[in-house]
This record gives sequence, structure tokens and C-alpha cells, in this order.
Amino acid sequence: MKKLLALSIVAACSTSAFADVNYELKISEPQHHLGNVSVEFPKSAQSHIDVKLPAWRTGRYEILNLANGVRYFNAKDEDGKELTWEKVDHSTWRVHLNKPTEVNVDYQVYANELGKRARHIDDSHAFIDASGFFMFSESFRQEPVTVNLDIPKKWRSVSGMDNLEGKNSFKAANYDVLVDSPIETGINQLHTFEVDDREYGLVVWGDGNYDVDLMLTDLKKLVATGNVIWDGYPYERYVFMVHATSGAGGATEHLNSTIIQRPRDRFGSREDYLGFISTAAHEFIHTWNVKAYRPQGLVPYDYTNMNYSKLLWIAEGSTSYFEDHLLVRSGIQTTDEFFKVMSKTINRHLQTPGREVQSASETSFDKWINQGGDHARNYSTNIYSEGSLLSLALDIDLLEKSQGTISYRDVHKALYNNHKMPAGFTDVDVLNILKDLTGRDYSSWWQENVESPASINFDELLAKVGLKYERPEKAKALASIDATAKNTGELLTLSYVRRGGSAWEAGLTTNDKIVAINKHHVGKDLKTSLETFKAGEKVTVDYIRRDALDSLTLVLSEDFDKPKKVVANKDATLEQKTLFKAWIGVEHPADVKKD
Repeated sequence: MKKLLALSIVAACSTSAFADVNYELKISEPQHHLGNVSVEFPKSAQSHIDVKLPAWRTGRYEILNLANGVRYFNAKDEDGKELTWEKVDHSTWRVHLNKPTEVNVDYQVYANELGKRARHIDDSHAFIDASGFFMFSESFRQEPVTVNLDIPKKWRSVSGMDNLEGKNSFKAANYDVLVDSPIETGINQLHTFEVDDREYGLVVWGDGNYDVDLMLTDLKKLVATGNVIWDGYPYERYVFMVHATSGAGGATEHLNSTIIQRPRDRFGSREDYLGFISTAAHEFIHTWNVKAYRPQGLVPYDYTNMNYSKLLWIAEGSTSYFEDHLLVRSGIQTTDEFFKVMSKTINRHLQTPGREVQSASETSFDKWINQGGDHARNYSTNIYSEGSLLSLALDIDLLEKSQGTISYRDVHKALYNNHKMPAGFTDVDVLNILKDLTGRDYSSWWQENVESPASINFDELLAKVGLKYERPEKAKALASIDATAKNTGELLTLSYVRRGGSAWEAGLTTNDKIVAINKHHVGKDLKTSLETFKAGEKVTVDYIRRDALDSLTLVLSEDFDKPKKVVANKDATLEQKTLFKAWIGVEHPADVKKD
């Protein structure tokens, strides 16, 4: 009995249940992008504790090397005595303990990477994602945490976390909540509102050509659409954080908030504003899809290693698919604007030869190592567009075969109801949901479209909901070499050569410098240089590679000055119109009376 009691005491000391981990960030030299972090870990009886900074952050499936800004690491015991430590890998510091003690760690962080949305400090604000600032120990990962900020007096701090005491102190249930609850502090605008008894905040940092009143109006409409797909909301309070930047752009979803970055002059036009509000819709949807339920490979997060999953096309691509649905249903976006977005997605997909090579499953698993550029476009695809179009195909298939009573929304409703965190869902779970909903086995569909490169007939697919995918009547045929080029002075340098196209088959490749076509010097752009030619003509191309002049012949292919577009079929049948409404939630355009 005494031995068991002793073991229990040791276990209690080593895990230190219910003891807080306390973080403090002091920003005294913001103009130099520096912050000083102090962490108090509870008492431990272990021989050592490993203190880590994440190597990536949630929402961005890429190793970011976040520990490279850490300097002046130091560790002390509860009496203030120095503890010995060593760095054992790129983002782990091992602190050795001679006796049971609390551990106090101090270090400096250099934060000047705004676009990564993990760490940024300047003289006007700080964006604090815990992954870029706050170290953790697996021994205390599930303990409650507190955060206190020591910041310039005029700064205001906002987070989806609850305030602790004062405006610059926050608390979270554990490190996983902290790392998914960023803090925006600085000189900013803050607007609050309520919808259906839930609290919301809009905090904007930076000057720009944005219209805050319009943002608030549309965000109120957007957040009311959650019940279009799911039963209930996974939060009581949510914050939209917006950065109007000098160039950085992008967005990241979080547990109780989102951070959206756009260049400060990219809010004003209708096109730019739709870019902003669709991003807000995307990140809002992530509050369910990824944060409330997510693929098994991401549960629990491993913050120091790659987290593999073959279902990222659902996590990201299905989110992209649903964003336009919520915008149309809420009246924020018109159907014509929706069709324009869909047209771009389909055209981009069809102009990506990699869609014939890499499946949605493969591109999901390889997201951590996928790169952009010429080879990627020719031999890879991406989780966003591929997942969005697979979601479209599955949605219309479900609607058609159920006469509009079952949709892809029901699949995500079931994922939310039956596979909430901390569980993770698998492909088998998705297939079981499909079978439960429809009584049909979707294994063959999954093998043909998810595990293999998908081949979608968009003409047939869109016709089912009363739409057409067609070339505009006034589109003009153009000669093409199936490549893109950038002007580099007197030459045109190829930036992309499409696999299987005329330039590719002739032997041209990226970075070749085009000098002349049929002995005539190229113009300011590739389109201008080819405007006197017709598709089918054989031409001679003089080019420079490795500083040497060479030439080859190729047969020009056909392109058009206007891409194909998704448009409403004015002659859609009643059945097609009915399915359209079941699909997108509004009347078919042919039935809408125009003023």
C-alpha cells in the first residue's frame, strides 16, 4: 500500500494535474520585431522535460521552421536557480531537473513574417499565433493555460479566447485551444455584434479602401447561415480578424476566429470585395469542417511533424465548394457572380494537365511537400480546386438520384453530428454515411474519382441543374503555343509550358527565351506575337537556352480570346429548375423576374 501511495504521489507531481501553464509576452521594442516570452510550467518530478515550439501551424500544411527566431533561451527552477539544458532537435529544448520543481523558461522571439500568419510584431501591432511564440511540453499539453501581454499603452488586444483579468490577459482550457486561438493586439478598429445570441467581433488592423459598414452587414448575414448545413454552432463567440497589408495576403481558420489578410487597396471594387467576403465564408465554414470534425490523420495534431491524411480534399476543397453556397443563399452573392467563380474553377482545372496524373487522395497526402511551378501544374493538382469539383460532382449525383431530397450537405451534417472532435473520420466513415443516406454503395465512385484521377464531364453534370458550360458567342479563335511567357526586355521568357501542348511536343521548356517567330522579333507579349498567325500553321521559333541560340519548328494550336463560361440554360426543364433550387437554395435564373 505504501508503495502504491508513493507511486501515486510521484505521478501527481510529474503530471501536476490542474496546474496552469502561464505565458507572458513582453513587447518593449516593437519596431525591431522583438518579443520576450516567459513560460511557467507546473512542478514536475521527471528527470527532464522537453520544451518545444511547433514546426508548423494549424491551417497551413507546411513545415515553417518557426523556431529559427528563438534566441537567449534560459531555464530556471522554482527557486530561480539555473537549470541545465540542451537543444536536441530543430525545435526542442531539453531541460534537465535535479529534483521535483516548477520550470521557468525565458527566450526572445523575432517576429517579422506577416504572411505566414504565425508571428509578426511591428510598431503598430502584433499578431500572435501561439505556434510562433509559445513553447509547450507534452507533459503539460492538457493543462489550463493563461496568457498575459505586456504591450504599449495604446494597444488593444482581441482574441477568441476568454479574457482572464484585464484586457490583455486570456485563458484557455489547454495548449491545443491556445494554439488555435490567435491574438491580435495593437492599434486597431474593433466592432462587435450579436446574431442568434452568439457574440461576434470584427477587428481591423491597417488602413485600406475597405467599407466596414458593408463588412458588418454581410458578416451578419453570413454567420446566420450555419444551419443551412449543420445542426448547431460549435462556438458562443467568434472573431473575424482582418489585416489590410502592404502586400501580404491569405487567410487561416481557427477554433474561434479567423485571420484574413489582403493588400490594403484590394477591398474596394466589387471583385475585390467578393474575394474578401468569400474568404470570410471559407474560414467560417472551417469552424465546423476541420475544427469541429476533421480527418483522422490530423487528430490529435502533432505540432512538430507532418500530419498525413488522404482526405484534405474534404477538409479544404469541400470548404471551398460550400463558401459560394452560403454566399448565394444569404443574398451576399448573385447567381451570376457564383457562375463566374465556378467558371474559373472549372477552367483552371481543365487547363491543369496534372489532373490526369494525381488523384485527390494523392494530392491530399502530398500536401506537405507539394510545390507550385511548371512541374506541379503539369503533374499535380491541389486539394482546393480538385476537392471543390469532386464535392460538386458528388452533390449533384446525390441530389439527382434522390429527386432533390439528399445532398452533400447531409454528408457534412452527419460528420458533425457523429464524428466530432476528438474523434477523427476516415474514408470508410464517409462511405458509410453515403450508404446510410442513400442505400447505395459509393465504393466504386470513390475508387474512380478519389483514389484515381477524376474525369468529370461538366457538360452533362451542369445540365442536370439547368446550366450550360459554353464558349461565348463572340469568342475569337487564336493561334497558341500552349505556353505562357513574361516580358524580359527584348525577349519573352517562357514561364509555363503545358504538358502535351505544341510547345512541349516541339521541345520548348520553361525559361527558354523566345527571340523570334518566323524570323520576326517577338512583341511585348506572346499573344501579340502570335496574332498574325492561325491555328494549324507550322512556324519556326528562334530561342535562347543556356546562352546559346537555337531554333525549332512547331504547329500552332487553337485557343480563344474568351474562356468557357457557366451560364443558366434559358430553356431548362421544370425538373432541372427544381433540382437547381434544391442544390443552391434560390430560384433558377430563368424563373427570376428582372427589374
